[in-house]
Amino acid sequence: MNRPPPLWQSQMIGLNLRNPSKLHLLFWFVFVLGCGACRTSPPLAPANLSAPGWTIREGQAVWRPKIKRPEIAGELLVATHRTGETYLQFTKTPLPFVVARITTNRWHIEFVTEHREFSGYGQPPSQFGWLHLVACVAGTAPPAKWRWEIFPNDRWRLENRTSGETFEGFLTP
Repeated sequence: MNRPPPLWQSQMIGLNLRNPSKLHLLFWFVFVLGCGACRTSPPLAPANLSAPGWTIREGQAVWRPKIKRPEIAGELLVATHRTGETYLQFTKTPLPFVVARITTNRWHIEFVTEHREFSGYGQPPSQFGWLHLVACVAGTAPPAKWRWEIFPNDRWRLENRTSGETFEGFLTP
């Protein structure tokens, strides 16, 4: 027995499944085409920190992602290359929480525990403090909404005045 589909499946949303309109076909074409274009930039090649030219500093840091979130203490590794490339890893043993990298014209940040990553070209956006931490340690001023403070014994603090995100820590010389 051939029954027509229930009303709620096709007619309620105005879709004629037997004769789709050109607008419906265009929608599906754009949808399928758009699904393959989600990546903003190709992945960076892995950083080889054992290659010549890298300076590696290690220390500890406390990260508070937002004003009402708990602080997370962990190990901090910062590597700078003489070409200007930087690499940062914040680890809470046994796994990394954040891995960030900046080259001369690209940036990439991965929040490992949240399975999120972002990348792009040019200067890193100001909302990612991890990408600006290395520059601040090297003596560069942070973006406008961030405040950088240096304390005795090579301690430092980077704070986002808008979101309340903070980074406090130290690195070995």
